[in-house]
This record gives sequence, C-alpha cells and structure tokens, in this order.
Amino acid sequence: MTNSYTRVILLVMKTAISLSDSLFEVAEQTARYLGIKRSQLFVLALEEYISKHNGEMITKKINEVYDSIDQNEFARDLDVGLESLRNLTKDDTW
Repeated sequence: MTNSYTRVILLVMKTAISLSDSLFEVAEQTARYLGIKRSQLFVLALEEYISKHNGEMITKKINEVYDSIDQNEFARDLDVGLESLRNLTKDDTW
C-alpha cells in the first residue's frame, strides 16, 4: 500500500481593524454564542455584506445600461408588438 497525500496551501490575508469597545463586545458575545472564533465571525459578516452589496452593484450597472439606451429607438417595435397583441386577443372573452 502506498501512502500519499495532497499538500494544500491556504493563503490567508491578515488585517487589522478598529472597532468601538461596544461593537467588539457584541462581536465577542456573538462568536461565543455561535461557537466560532471571532475572526471567523468577521469573515462571515464581511462575506454576507459583500454578497448583499454585489447584487446592488449589478442592479445599478444594469440600470445604467438601460438608461443609456434611446427608448425612442424601440418605440416602433413596441407599437407593432402591442398592435399584434391587440389583434390576437380582440375576440377573447374575459
């Protein structure tokens, strides 16, 4: 039998942050309650914050693209589509 292993190297960036005493205490209590290290709590909180705001940034960029489009360029197509819809449904009973 051959013994083998895979070496895994995890790169971790260390950083320092400044917190108010009250926020630090709440973080300590929360980490203890969750049974995780304080640094893991900060990682989870930052991941959640970034995830939330990435969605907002994507929406903002999409809105910027739509705002840059000349809506008059598509007015004729919209009118034709609406007219077709009216013709298709003119005999429908609701």
